[in-house]
Amino acid sequence: MHDLTCLIKGCQTRVYAPAGTHSICRDHFLAYLTWRRRKGPQMFMKYAGMSMEERDPIVAEWANTIRVEEVPTAAAPKS
Repeated sequence: MHDLTCLIKGCQTRVYAPAGTHSICRDHFLAYLTWRRRKGPQMFMKYAGMSMEERDPIVAEWANTIRVEEVPTAAAPKS
């Protein structure tokens, strides 16, 4: 998790979890888990045994399903 922001283009939220060799924010992580769950239980079994590099194509497939309006923005600092 070397990235400082989410891998989804336009999302400036801090990273929460790894997504392959990249990182994603909490909102996108939950969306990613939902997407994988809809793929079926075999996706979780297969994914768990993959290396980070092997996960990258799956993450890229999911990332292509994200619409721009779904990208959360970083919360403005409170004064």
